[in-house]
Amino acid sequence: MTDILPGRPAKVVVDPALSREVADLLRANHALLARVHQGWRPPPKGPDPTLGLAVSVGTGVVAAVLALYGLALFAAERYTSFAMTMTGAAVLTVAVLLRPRTDAGIERRRALEREVHQHARGHEGRYVLDEHLDEPARALLARAGAAVEQIMASRINAEGLLDDVRNAVMLPAQEWEIARLLAKLSALRAEHQEVIAEGVTPEVAAVAGPLAEALDSSEAAVLARVEALERYAGHVADAERAYRARRQIERLSARLPRYEELLVESGADGAAVPELDGLSEEAGRLEQALRDSVSSAHEAFRHLGG
Repeated sequence: MTDILPGRPAKVVVDPALSREVADLLRANHALLARVHQGWRPPPKGPDPTLGLAVSVGTGVVAAVLALYGLALFAAERYTSFAMTMTGAAVLTVAVLLRPRTDAGIERRRALEREVHQHARGHEGRYVLDEHLDEPARALLARAGAAVEQIMASRINAEGLLDDVRNAVMLPAQEWEIARLLAKLSALRAEHQEVIAEGVTPEVAAVAGPLAEALDSSEAAVLARVEALERYAGHVADAERAYRARRQIERLSARLPRYEELLVESGADGAAVPELDGLSEEAGRLEQALRDSVSSAHEAFRHLGG
């Protein structure tokens, strides 16, 4: 068992079979998905903003033409016609100025909301939110997610000491399967509790008891999956520590001649030299520890895949 703690920030676990574009969109919009889960719908799409702009420009052009025509009427001393024409131009100008404008940022946000809502409804059942889970299920999913993140973020995975390609495929699939099962378990558990809360007769209790045991057995099976992930993450953490220590010893060993030179030049006690020579032996031990840790991680991974 690793020292991974539950309680991570809310996240969206997505079916790996979804396209990357859709998956990224869903993962990046947890808050919107939570609102959709609660029944929220985005407002209907308004008129095309480019159409409104065209109307405003056209109205402004007409107002300018009327103003010029009014000036011509004024020059011809047709004052009544001038007054009526300029009044019309003024009304059109005010209409353009007072016309409500949709801010570009607001329109982009509304477009994103509509897109997220569309995919949330179109791919319902292929993503899991914290809101889909009860508290025990959230804790289990947090543990699974933390284990996956620890493995994927490890230096030894990035360096290819693990099977990084299979990790990139299998670990998200494992996390998704755990999330999917926990969502079903949470829904059934809530329904079961709702029925039991009404009070049950002995006849109903005889049926409800085995069903509750089935829920407990399912949770135990999911827990076993999570613990397998954590064991793998634990082996990876051991290998990571050995890898880091080995790199540090290598860097110190590379500087060993400079330390020895300083001791000789300073006339210091030469008894320190054998201690420095021990760095090479320590590097060898760490190399073996790293190989053993990576081998254990590979074995845990094969067990996880089975």
